[in-house]
This record gives sequence, C-alpha cells and structure tokens, in this order.
Amino acid sequence: MAINTIIFDLGNVLVYWSPMYVYKDYFDSEEKRNHFFENICTADWNEQQDEGRSIVEATEELVKKHPDWEQPIRDFYGRWTEMLKGPVHETVEILRQLKESGKYKIYALTNWQAGLFDIALVRYNFLHWFDGRVVSGEEKTRKPFPEFYKILLDRYHVNPSEALFIDDSLRNVKGAEAVGIKGIHFQNPAQLREELVKLKILDAAD
Repeated sequence: MAINTIIFDLGNVLVYWSPMYVYKDYFDSEEKRNHFFENICTADWNEQQDEGRSIVEATEELVKKHPDWEQPIRDFYGRWTEMLKGPVHETVEILRQLKESGKYKIYALTNWQAGLFDIALVRYNFLHWFDGRVVSGEEKTRKPFPEFYKILLDRYHVNPSEALFIDDSLRNVKGAEAVGIKGIHFQNPAQLREELVKLKILDAAD
C-alpha cells in the first residue's frame, strides 16, 4: 500500500543530543568515564526516566547508592540542557519539505522524559510542525515496546501498512517493523533523503 504517514524519532534525527557534550572531557581518564556510563548513569537508567520516572527521584536514589560519584550523577540532569546541541538542520529541511508537500500526515514518536521534552518544545519551533506526537514520558512506556507504537497508531488512526518510521536506533526500527510499520534506520540526513527518493516520497530534484 502507498505510504501516507511518516513518523519521526527526534533525538539525533532532528535534534542533536548526547551526554558526551558534557562528559567527553569531564573525567581524568577514559576508563573512569566508561565506568560511569557502564555502571552508574547507564542507558537503562536513563530510559527509566524516558518511561516516566522523576529525574529528581532517579538522581537522589543514585547518589545514595554511589555517594563517591555524587557530582557527576547530579550533572547528568543538572547540565542536561548542554546535552541538547541544536537542530539537525538537513533533516529539519526534509521535514519541512514533507510537511509543505501536503501529501503526508507527519508524527513524532520519541523516548523523552516529559519535563525535559518541554525544554525542547520551547527551543525548537519545528517540533510544533507535527500533526501529532507521542512522548514516552507522558505515556509511561517507550520504544521498542509494541504498545508504544500502538498508542500512536490508535490515537491518530494510522494504518501501519501505510506508515513509515524513521529512527537512528536499529532496535527501535525493528520494534516498529514488528507491529507492521516499514522502517528506515537513520544514519545521516543524506542517507535519509536517498531512501525517501527511492521510495518516491521525495523527488530527486528536491
């Protein structure tokens, strides 16, 4: 069936985000930094906040558990705005072209802590271009769990066979494909544009 709906992930697709913007030279050794992210402020821990947990509760619990690491733990959310580096301008331009074509419904599906997402909404006007969005921190579930994709499909009456999902995480793309949505694993804006041209969603001349 022809695609009439395009669903975007946000982080590192439309907005640059990385803890490395804060922690790249934070510690006096790479080993220490690796230990911090592998054993203390882990990806799994951060995803609990994406799933709706309070950043205050998460921080205080971790400080109690790892008092010797208190300041770097507090800086994870205390300096979170420094991790949000700005728009991926080339992808924002693709979003603009898709929106202005009038051919597609366009949605956002993002793993993002609800309060922190408000900061991005204030900063970036293009986050208001979507026909709708589903934010994990508001829904208390996240990618790649099937129920999270289904919230968007049900809320906005999207037929999965007519939808395309774009995400920089292969895990999340596979999650979309598991519920019947075609996926593009985002690598960079040029690759995304090429994929959209192949699917005849964008013209090569655009």
